[in-house]
Amino acid sequence: MIPEFAFVDGEGLDTATAYRLIVGCVVPRPVAWITTLDAAGRVNAAPFSSYNYVATSPPMLAVNIAARAGDGAMKDTARNIREIGEFVVNVATEDTMEAMHLSAQEFPPEVSEAEALGLALLPSRNVRPPRLAASPVQMECRLDQAVVLGRGVNTLYIGEIVAFHLRSDIYDGKRVDSAAMRPIARLGGPFYAGLGEVFERPMLQRPPGSEGWKVG
Repeated sequence: MIPEFAFVDGEGLDTATAYRLIVGCVVPRPVAWITTLDAAGRVNAAPFSSYNYVATSPPMLAVNIAARAGDGAMKDTARNIREIGEFVVNVATEDTMEAMHLSAQEFPPEVSEAEALGLALLPSRNVRPPRLAASPVQMECRLDQAVVLGRGVNTLYIGEIVAFHLRSDIYDGKRVDSAAMRPIARLGGPFYAGLGEVFERPMLQRPPGSEGWKVG
C-alpha cells in the first residue's frame, strides 16, 4: 500500500516556512560552536547547526550563517569572520550542551558570551581567536571564501582547517573515537540528540587514507 504524502511546492516558499521544513527534514545536524574575535579583541562564542566538512585536501569545513531574523542585520560571528578572517570550530558535546545552548542568546555586540557565561578559553596556535577548553575537539580555521546564497539571507563561510586540537581521551594518535566524544546534534525546533545506537557496516568504497576499509 502506497503511503500518503503531503506536497509542499518549494518554489517561492517564504523564509519562515522553508526554515521549518528544512531543519525538520535535514537531521541530525552537527553543531559548530564557533569562537571569533571582534575588532576590539572581544571573544564571541555562538553555535550554528548548518555546518559540515566540505573538503579533505586541504581539510575544509563550511558553516551557513543567516542574517538576523527581523532586521536582517549581520550576526556578530559572521561580521567577525569577515573582518578578522579567522575562527575556531569547537565540537559541541553532551557535556557542553547547556553552555552551548545558552550561548545562542542574542547578546549585545559589546558583550562577550565567553565572559558572560564563564567559558574557559585556551590560546590557539595558528589563528587569533581562542579555543573553548570544554570542547574535546577544536579546529582552527582561516576563511577561504564567503558565498552569498539564494536571496541573500544566507552566506556560506568556507574555512580551511589550519590546526586540530584533539583531547587525549578521544584521540589515539590516528583515529578519533566519535562515540567517546559524545557529540550533540541539532534537530528541528527546540530539540537536540546524542549519537544513540551506532551501526557498523563494511566500507564499500575506499576512502582517503583507507579509514574503515577492509580488504577481502
